[in-house]
Amino acid sequence: MSRTLVADGDRPREGGPDRKAVDVAVGVLLDAQGRFLLTSRPEGKVYAGYWEFPGGKLEAGETVEQALRRELQEEIGIVTGAAEPWRVELVDYPHALVRLNFCKVREWGGQLDMREGQRFAWADLPVRVTPVLPGALPVLDWLAAERGFNGATCA
Repeated sequence: MSRTLVADGDRPREGGPDRKAVDVAVGVLLDAQGRFLLTSRPEGKVYAGYWEFPGGKLEAGETVEQALRRELQEEIGIVTGAAEPWRVELVDYPHALVRLNFCKVREWGGQLDMREGQRFAWADLPVRVTPVLPGALPVLDWLAAERGFNGATCA
């Protein structure tokens, strides 16, 4: 993690310059065809309607993998197999400074059940759903680089 991605840099930051980063576990679910799961942020949450990779905040004492398992079961109704730690990105949103701990997930059980009223899409590059949450954009670039994709990551 060498830089901080600043989202909506023209807006003031809540909590000032000394705010602590909130750790978030994020799942990049990959199916057998190499597609990845995106979910929309539910109504009532910051950036409602934006598309993101599913996950959520770590609770006290949780590891990234424990938080990811709990969040994916609570939010989308699946039980994950092993999660592969992948990348970490610090994102400075107006409402919070978040440390996104991205993990690849290739094995899970159960049916997708959007328990917070969100939508989901199995996507490939270029991504056709919009808008995409700023913190998800680096993931699209990383996937593009891994796959030798030479186009825009969003359509």
